[in-house]
Amino acid sequence: MLTLTENACSIVKRYTDHPETPDDAGLRITSTPEAQLAVTAADEPVAGDHLVEQDGARVYLDPVAAQQLDDKVLDAGVDETGNIQFGLLAQA
Repeated sequence: MLTLTENACSIVKRYTDHPETPDDAGLRITSTPEAQLAVTAADEPVAGDHLVEQDGARVYLDPVAAQQLDDKVLDAGVDETGNIQFGLLAQA
């Protein structure tokens, strides 16, 4: 199952730790027809999503993304212009 680095957990929680944000909010990773992955903010899961919850951070995966990311680690960081960058690492 996908795991998250400490940086990824912090960034996901940054999106969802607001009083007006629904309790089930998190990030959602979906597969595209081009076999790429897309990351978006989500107020709640979509039917069929897999939940990865780690240290208070929620990530929803569509079924195809869940299969693709089963042995991966999600990392995240902020670049010099303030943009969030996500990356995938192999699990050890």
